[in-house]
Amino acid sequence: MPDQTDSEWRSRWASAIAARALPEIEQLVAISSPSGDPRAAEEIVAAVTEMAPAAAAIERIPCSSPAHAPDLVARLAGEGGGRLLLVGHLDTVVPHRGHQPTRRDGDMLIGSGTIDMKGGVALALGVMRALADAPHRFAEAALLLVNDEEFRTEPFAHGPRFEGFDACLCFEGGERTAGGEEAVVVRRKAAAAIRVEASGVAAHAGADPDAGSNALLALAAVAVGLAGHHRPDGSEALSVVPTMIAAGEGINVVPGGGELSIDMRADDEASFEPVIDSIPSRSGGVGLEVERLRLWPGMDMEAAAAPALARASELLGRPIVGAARGGASDASNLAPHLPLAIDGLGPLGGAAHSPAEHVLVDSLAERAAVALAVAAAVLDVPG
Repeated sequence: MPDQTDSEWRSRWASAIAARALPEIEQLVAISSPSGDPRAAEEIVAAVTEMAPAAAAIERIPCSSPAHAPDLVARLAGEGGGRLLLVGHLDTVVPHRGHQPTRRDGDMLIGSGTIDMKGGVALALGVMRALADAPHRFAEAALLLVNDEEFRTEPFAHGPRFEGFDACLCFEGGERTAGGEEAVVVRRKAAAAIRVEASGVAAHAGADPDAGSNALLALAAVAVGLAGHHRPDGSEALSVVPTMIAAGEGINVVPGGGELSIDMRADDEASFEPVIDSIPSRSGGVGLEVERLRLWPGMDMEAAAAPALARASELLGRPIVGAARGGASDASNLAPHLPLAIDGLGPLGGAAHSPAEHVLVDSLAERAAVALAVAAAVLDVPG
């Protein structure tokens, strides 16, 4: 393609990616792939492998989480300069019993995992096919698709493997600004999850209730206390949300044990320590013990991404701006290992983790064009 300009290449491939993305999203969503199910993971990995460019070398690497199916890496060898990593995940939060196949409602394609993030996976596969069509534009391109993103509690294993790459592009759901500008994610909060285990004394709730130490009441008090730290609009952007509580073994028994789960987000992970330190070791005769389930680093690529986004905006012919988002993603885990990480390159949509989860079909071509412009800018392709 020596006579093909970058603009022509991107325009042609944006249309081609969008045309294939819709049936590919439908095919991927048809496979229920809840996090932690190895059989389901193998099924969707097989489907993705069939969608990958024929020139891609396929590799299976151990998942960060034990007892999960191996993750997938598809690699393309190029003839130019620049090494680019595309990232996504194949698992969803939806269990098999709650899985919904796709259905159309106007511009919305509704279904489990559409926006989080099988729509983004379809666009990432399309960008890989576009790169395979233009090997002179890069030295190496890789697509990492993991099977454990949603509920991972183990450390992310793949950062060192991709050191030496120039940039990571993650295809979580995209967004637009209030003014309608295309946006990508350059800042993410740190995220942590903890569990408080309560050890009280069970007793008959009618015959001798005061002989017990009520684990449920102790956990409820902890939940209320922790919620007092919740200040998402404060200087630390700290959110503290009790999310699950379980206690007791019978309707007529003073709960002798239980557990409380808490989700925390903040600009800096250091904000979590005072929250954890505020949990007492005992409350109302009940012992309390904190277990740290997971910690995901924050990501701040605002300054690092500015030149690439300026160049991408020039290539696209309209602004692409950097945005902040509260949710965690594997872009945050890769950011410490690479000079540049940009997220939110997937399609538009919403209602993730709910029965109304969807992508906007009309956004597929536009977001494909955004992804190609950002990829070209990162690889320093001349216009």
